[in-house]
Amino acid sequence: MKNYGALQNGSDIRGVAMAGEPGKPVDLTPEAVVDLTLAFVLWLAAKTEKKREELTVAVGRDSRLTGPELSRIVCETLAGCGVQVLCCGMASTPAMYMATVFPEVAADGAIMITASHLPKYRNGFKYFSSEGGLDSEDIASIVSTAESLAPFTPSREGAPVETLDLMALYTAHLRSFIADGLGASEEDRPLEGLHIVVDAGNGAGGFFATDILEPLGADTTGSQFLEPDGTFPNHPPNPEDAGAMESVSAEVKRSGAELGLLFDTDVDRSAAVGEDGQAIAGNKIVALAAALLKPGAPGRIVVTDSITSDRLTGFLEDVLGLSHFRYKRGYRNVIAKAIELNEKGEDCPLAVETSGHAAYRDNYFLDDGAYLAALITARAAQLKREGKGIRSLIEALAEPVESLEIRIPIRAEGASMYADGVLMELESLLKSGPCTEEAPCEGRCRCGMSLVLPNYEGVRVACDEENGDGWFLLRKSLHEPLMPLNIESNTAGGTQVIARKVADLLSVYSALDLDVLRE
Repeated sequence: MKNYGALQNGSDIRGVAMAGEPGKPVDLTPEAVVDLTLAFVLWLAAKTEKKREELTVAVGRDSRLTGPELSRIVCETLAGCGVQVLCCGMASTPAMYMATVFPEVAADGAIMITASHLPKYRNGFKYFSSEGGLDSEDIASIVSTAESLAPFTPSREGAPVETLDLMALYTAHLRSFIADGLGASEEDRPLEGLHIVVDAGNGAGGFFATDILEPLGADTTGSQFLEPDGTFPNHPPNPEDAGAMESVSAEVKRSGAELGLLFDTDVDRSAAVGEDGQAIAGNKIVALAAALLKPGAPGRIVVTDSITSDRLTGFLEDVLGLSHFRYKRGYRNVIAKAIELNEKGEDCPLAVETSGHAAYRDNYFLDDGAYLAALITARAAQLKREGKGIRSLIEALAEPVESLEIRIPIRAEGASMYADGVLMELESLLKSGPCTEEAPCEGRCRCGMSLVLPNYEGVRVACDEENGDGWFLLRKSLHEPLMPLNIESNTAGGTQVIARKVADLLSVYSALDLDVLRE
């Protein structure tokens, strides 16, 4: 019996597509690819109320080594069941969604072959309809259908596979967006004199330098790793990777650039580097994305993921006049919440994660790293005329003195349920208030701690000045047997104080490996 459940990664499909990763057999097999593709066709036909032969689906891929072969299988499977196929070759994930938006294409759906920043052995799929990316329930349905399908042999009389230069349409769209934002035409070369370093990490994002910035007049000297290379020989294409950020930051300093941009493999995430060579990532990229919003009424809502800083809240609300809705990790979660808020009549123009996913209402709530980079670029050009750099937009953002993330292993079967139990009991304990004679600490001191509410993921706790001067968030991983712990402190040494207190709170759980908290 087929079992593809392990291939679901929230709202994506991800698996091992190439042998070589220690301890990881290939599970994204040709059979699985065919079955999942057919299941998506059935899902899309039901969604659009069209026959298979009436559907048009665009297919793209990033720079991964297995991309061309997986693209061939997907395209042949689609064509073999009568779907009109547009093979887009190397593309970005956001561009694939835009295939359903551009009137020249008007695709019913799209498939992006990518595994984001994961190792070279991995690959997967992101699926789109004209309403956006599919959610986890949709993916679960597709997986279930794929498991039940009989063996499929593509028809030799299937629809032809057409080649489409989707990226030409997409880059033209972004060039026009930047030029319009600067009140100029593309022929005016409105980025003349602006020096920008682009780091694509050998993913699919090199086009931003060659096909967007350079035609608009920008100096891209020092840009690096623009060539697609699925071995990712230089650094992981990941805005959350410290080495990647250090690499592009160093090049901005070396070349004297005014701005740096870093993309992940499939360009749905990005981070920046300021004119001083300092990284703009994590809380800072959230702050910058919010600062780039068009002027609007006070109190507009920005939805973020759960690990954002208290000081970010202060910046969003006190400096920008926005309202911060701290939600869950997962880009689909923050986007879905933003859409839900708007449907309820609330004004929410942005959903953004510290990972670099930023989705603006003005851009279909599509998490598009190149769109965010285009906004940053246009604003940097405007600020240059005023003698300022991009960091001036977030100079009022206070930063914690220390921050860290610790991943606590769970040494037990049924790790997910075990983590649920830990969080439920910990929340109950902290609700009981500080230690007293009637409710002594018994080695699990909760003095100086208070639950942060409302809270939508894990247990978030504020710690007073005598107990670490900061906060921690303990949550469960959806995909691994561990519990991530995020800690921030406004005092040197404070994160270690908080870590030790968390270790005491969790000491009753024998299946948690707490050595990492006491180091």
